[in-house]
Amino acid sequence: RDLDVERLLADELGGKVPQLTPRPSESAPLTLPKPLQCLDLLDRLNAAEARCKWPKGEAFRIVGQAAAPALGLSVKSAGEWFQASGQLAIDEQRVLELKRLFALLEESPSERFLALGDGEFVALTDAFRRQLDDLRALATPAAKGEMRISALAALALDDLLEEASIDADEGWAKLRNRLQAAQAYEPELPSTLQAELRPYQVEGYRWLARLSRWGAGACLADDMGLGKTVQTLAVLLERAPGGPALVVAPTSVIANWQDEARRFAPTLNVKRYAGFIPAREALLKEPAPFDLFLVTYGVLQNDIEQLSAIEWHSAVLDEAQAVKNPAAKRSRAVKALRAAFRVITTGTPIQNNLIDLHSLFGFVNPGLLGSLAQFRANFAVPIERDADAWTQGRLRRLIAPFLLRRLKADVLDDLPERTEIILHVEMSSEEAALYEALRQRAVEELEGARRDGPELAEGARRVQVLAHLTRLRLACCNPRLVTDAKKPPPSAKLATFATTLEELLANRHKVLVFSQFVKHLQLVEEHLRSADVAYQYLDGSTPAKARRERINAFQAGQGDVFLISLKAGGVGLNLTAADYVIHMDPWWNPAVEDQASDRAHRIGQTRPVTIYRLVTVGTIEEQIVDLHHRKRDLADQLLEGADAPGRLNAEELLELLRQPLREAL
Repeated sequence: RDLDVERLLADELGGKVPQLTPRPSESAPLTLPKPLQCLDLLDRLNAAEARCKWPKGEAFRIVGQAAAPALGLSVKSAGEWFQASGQLAIDEQRVLELKRLFALLEESPSERFLALGDGEFVALTDAFRRQLDDLRALATPAAKGEMRISALAALALDDLLEEASIDADEGWAKLRNRLQAAQAYEPELPSTLQAELRPYQVEGYRWLARLSRWGAGACLADDMGLGKTVQTLAVLLERAPGGPALVVAPTSVIANWQDEARRFAPTLNVKRYAGFIPAREALLKEPAPFDLFLVTYGVLQNDIEQLSAIEWHSAVLDEAQAVKNPAAKRSRAVKALRAAFRVITTGTPIQNNLIDLHSLFGFVNPGLLGSLAQFRANFAVPIERDADAWTQGRLRRLIAPFLLRRLKADVLDDLPERTEIILHVEMSSEEAALYEALRQRAVEELEGARRDGPELAEGARRVQVLAHLTRLRLACCNPRLVTDAKKPPPSAKLATFATTLEELLANRHKVLVFSQFVKHLQLVEEHLRSADVAYQYLDGSTPAKARRERINAFQAGQGDVFLISLKAGGVGLNLTAADYVIHMDPWWNPAVEDQASDRAHRIGQTRPVTIYRLVTVGTIEEQIVDLHHRKRDLADQLLEGADAPGRLNAEELLELLRQPLREAL
């Protein structure tokens, strides 16, 4: 024996098979405790063309190795779907039908070795395993062992479809050709667009136009304040000769659409679908090219029978998070609309959980994400419960062609600086005693009810706990909101606000003030009146005409402070006259607060913007701010923020209540 040559060969084999090195000594045995480790070693030894001896017989045997070219698919086009059947060739004698292959994949999640029985395995490459998992997640069983897949999923499966052996009909070829033509489409801006678009807005317009050319819907999810409306108007102008368009928006932003359409797209015939029933019916008699109908979500829901009878050339849902609940009547109404091209615009496509995304894409590209049950099993549960990075990547690849998101920090070099500051508010001893009494009473009531009363469903328990949490949050704002005492303790938060505002006004700043509680906002309004501070006010009860007048007045310099309820004025407003924002109370979802802050920090703002958050020390408010930091992972990695109470169960919410008031350090 030539031991030196043997050592060289052993080192060479160790370079190809990492499991063989390092070992304590040449004679030390290699022990692999798990079957998958043995299969991986065997696979690598086969690839290195090493000969193996089996003194006691071969327990595991890899009978075939497979990559995408070994998969044969028969593809038939069926309108917006294609139907696929096929088989995987293992060796010259054996094949796996697609249905059986999917079953083996389900039996061996995340493993690249599929057990065929009797100790035999087929080894998939890592890339091929991922491609098959993508295909399985997007497929719905159909007749005769076939799988039905949305034609729009072609991009997510592009690498597999390029490498596999495809036997396709003419419809499939047309789909691929249409996709390639759309990807190469570089439209110029419509000549009648009366706006100077920034480069990222031009690219947004072209992206929308490409998807419309392909026949796919689009989710424009740019950060708040980046001009989603003008980008959408540009593509509506490009498509206007083909037929009428419909824009559905919250009441609070309909006037903004009307103004911007007339300003930037004067060749569109803007028609506000509103008023009494006869007037609305008259508007729909002869919808024509260049007509742009504007309708609120409420009116759409009431008149869906009439509006769904029209073949819209384009349909847009603005602030589309309004249809995040798939079971709501509003969501069912928008999905009844018929349109050749569908667009949604939203800065927060996910507010509660991934079901929001499924609801939105149910309008944009129906069928792309499968049924709700499929989506839960294939995506929502693995991502939200198990933090499965592979599944998250699969979902990202699936929706990426239809979702465009740019952040202000990435595209606006000229936007002024934005600073966020938490102002810590310390309760007086009287306020603290009131808060702690409310907290203890809440815990006693909830735990007593659970101990002595009938067992409630999870949803009912959450409602009970959230009601008590809301009462604690109101106590943090102002004792007058939670007690009927003739002389309630003065509010430390209102005192902090008053001191801060006095300093800002002395330095000639203008301020937006947000609260999610209208009653709290009204107490702040009471203070402004007593201090003789000029202000504007807006909440959900403000009529549309008055709302518009107050916004214009503030922008024109009438008033130093604008009081706004978070949900009524957190979107669709341009209030760049202000350079300071004060959030009187933290909301569970930081993305909603960010939207509100961006009423000031947006295109057109020339001064640095400072955002204050008033947070009461040691209370539920501090826990909410902590949740802001812990709950942003999905936003950073996939889309946008997550709403904390939507992610916490009743017991987790009750645990928030169990936390006693902590003193400031």
